[in-house]
Amino acid sequence: MGRIIAIANQKGGVGKTTTAINLAASLAALEKKVIIIDADPQANSTSGIGIDFRQIKCTVYDCLIDGKEPAEALMTTGVENLSIMPSNIDLVGAEIEMLERPQREKILKNILLKISENFDYLIIDCSPSLGLLTVNALTAAHSVIIPVQCEYFALEGLGKLLNTIKIIQNNLNPDLEIEGFLLTMYDARLRLSNQVAEEVNKHFQQMVFRTIIQRNVKLSEAPSFGQPAILYDADSRGSVNYLNLAKELIEKHEPVLKT
Repeated sequence: MGRIIAIANQKGGVGKTTTAINLAASLAALEKKVIIIDADPQANSTSGIGIDFRQIKCTVYDCLIDGKEPAEALMTTGVENLSIMPSNIDLVGAEIEMLERPQREKILKNILLKISENFDYLIIDCSPSLGLLTVNALTAAHSVIIPVQCEYFALEGLGKLLNTIKIIQNNLNPDLEIEGFLLTMYDARLRLSNQVAEEVNKHFQQMVFRTIIQRNVKLSEAPSFGQPAILYDADSRGSVNYLNLAKELIEKHEPVLKT
C-alpha cells in the first residue's frame, strides 16, 4: 500500500500546489510510482502539470459525489511514473453536497483505498481552507506536509491547522502524523527569511524538513508551461530543492515501505 501524504495549510500562497507538483514529479523521477490527487477546486495542480481541461472525462468531484470508480479519473502526465486524479471548478460545490452523506469525512479515504496499492506515494493537494475537503484529505492520509513560507505572518493560522489535525487524530484518523514543516520561498539575502526559518526551527525542531525550498524564478514559471520544474529546468535551484526533499522523504520511509 502506498503512502498517502496530504499537503495542507489553510493560508493561501504558501507553496502547497508548487510542492504537490514538484515533490510528486521528483519522486517519479526517482522511479517511484506516484499520483497527485487534486483536491483543490482551483485545480492548479491539474493545469500546472499540463492537463488540458477539455480532455478530462472524470474528476475527483465525480468520484466523491457521483461514486465513479477512481480508476476512471486517473490520467497520465508528461512525467514518467506520475499520474493525476484531476480537479475542476465543479469541486466548489462538493462540500455542500457531501454534508448529508453518511461518514462524510471518510469518502476520499474509501476512494483512495481502491487504488493505493498501485502507487508508492499518493500526494493530495488540499484547498486553502479547513473545510470538509481538507478534513477528508487528512482523514485519508498517513501524514501531512505543512508548507510554511518564509515571509511575514508565516506562523499566523498554524495553531488553527494544528488544532484541526489534533481533532482528526482524536476522532477520525488516529494514525495521522505530521510528516514535517517545509520552509518555502526562502531567500537567504533577506533578514526576514532567516528570522522565520529560525523561528520555525525553534518551535518545531526535528519536525522541520532539512530541505528548504528557495525562492526561484524557474519554479514560478514552470506551471505556466504545464510542467514541473524538473522538466522545465532540471538544473534550476527549485528543481534541485524538490529533488532533495523527495530523497529525504524516501530515506525516511523506504524501510517501512519494504517491510
